Amino acid sequence: MSAETQVVAPGPHPQIVILADGTPSKVPEGWAFLKSGDAALTRRVKAAGPHWVVQVTWKRRTISKGLWAPAEAIAKAERMVECQRADPGYQRKLAQGRARRDREQANYVDQFERAVHQFLAFHSAHAELADALAKAIAAHATPVGSGTVARTERIPVERRAEAAVIAWLRHQTTGYDDMRIERVKGARREVRRALAERSRRLLGLYRQGVAVPPEQCPLRKALDASAATPAP
Repeated sequence: MSAETQVVAPGPHPQIVILADGTPSKVPEGWAFLKSGDAALTRRVKAAGPHWVVQVTWKRRTISKGLWAPAEAIAKAERMVECQRADPGYQRKLAQGRARRDREQANYVDQFERAVHQFLAFHSAHAELADALAKAIAAHATPVGSGTVARTERIPVERRAEAAVIAWLRHQTTGYDDMRIERVKGARREVRRALAERSRRLLGLYRQGVAVPPEQCPLRKALDASAATPAP
């Protein structure tokens, strides 16, 4: 049994893990488990020497549940982290970091809302609706950790805004969430493509300035419904 650093999966019992080759293995004597959640502590334990990272796959994502490492190494890392966090200078640094991230997030929300507004490009007759829609979509799409397209940096913000609008409309105006879609390759993608075209046609009405009575306006209804839905 090797105590070298490696990635393992949970086993049938707390002290048993599954190695990369599928072999069950007992955790080395004197090792303890450190749950995920404290990034600073985890980094110190990893840097200290051999460890086993426990990972699981959930919805096509790889998630770390924690790691096994020598109990002595974990205890030493905990003492070092506790000492560091008690330092007033460290606390000031943390506060400055939080303030900086808050400013960056606020700036990004404003930037994203403007990009959404530009993509909507509604006629002036629907200016108030465009403002409300841009604000609602930006608020939904931009929270840190939301996992939405707005958080990716792989595409320009203009394309992120477009994708966020289409996604919001799909969930709020098309009944997509209640659809029963065949479990065949490409079926869901085709449904989403068709709904995107429907959403683009709907947006076209507001870009052209077509008069839509408030009581019949699907966008206003969607805004009202989303506002009435409590945050998860």
